[in-house]
Amino acid sequence: MVLLGDPQQLDQPTQGSHPDGVSVSALDHVLGGHKTITPDRGLFLEKTWRLHPRICEFTSELFYESRLRPLESLEVQKVCSRGRVRGVGLRYLPVAHEGNQSSSPEEAEVIHDLVVDILSSGATWIDRHGAEHPIQLSDILIIAPYNAQVSELQDRIRHARIGTVDKFQGQEAPIVIYSMTTSTHADAPRGMNFLYSLKRLNVAVSRARCVCILVGSPAIFEAECRTPEQMEMANAFCRYLELASVIR
Repeated sequence: MVLLGDPQQLDQPTQGSHPDGVSVSALDHVLGGHKTITPDRGLFLEKTWRLHPRICEFTSELFYESRLRPLESLEVQKVCSRGRVRGVGLRYLPVAHEGNQSSSPEEAEVIHDLVVDILSSGATWIDRHGAEHPIQLSDILIIAPYNAQVSELQDRIRHARIGTVDKFQGQEAPIVIYSMTTSTHADAPRGMNFLYSLKRLNVAVSRARCVCILVGSPAIFEAECRTPEQMEMANAFCRYLELASVIR
């Protein structure tokens, strides 16, 4: 029997209640609490064919015990533009708002303007083979945690690739925009554990080939944690902020 998968990405939706331990996958049992497979239990496929080294650095450190490595050719990938979005790596676009839960008109407007700026600047992107391509709307992936925010974005940006994290697992784009939506951890309608989920953050960031842009309220990085699990989740977002460049 060969088990193949990535337990650090989203789980399959489950229904019903199960005894402790029964609801996890067979791979989770084999991992035995580790984020990646140990050499005595299996083979870890350590090469990513998508992520630029700047993005891979964050993803590998936070989710794969620093074992994930990019193909050497991925370092040539980048966005070329005269606009605000160019180069490679992690970006943060702060948007101040209060009281937002599952939708944020403020973030939706800012993301609309950002997409217009990208498309009107004559931006291009270079793939791992060194070929240059014009950036089109289909080259921008826009992700939100809640369906209500997806609707806010769809109303403003027609025909764009917009959806929840669950919809885009397995897909990729040169540019990824992740709208955090909720104003503070206390406003999260499905709780902090959903909004700050490590697996959801991993999937969202790792869709990006060149640039990942997190759009959110500055208060998102000031979560009040009550458990070690919540501290680990909040730490991942703080680490993202440490490595990211701010877009003004």
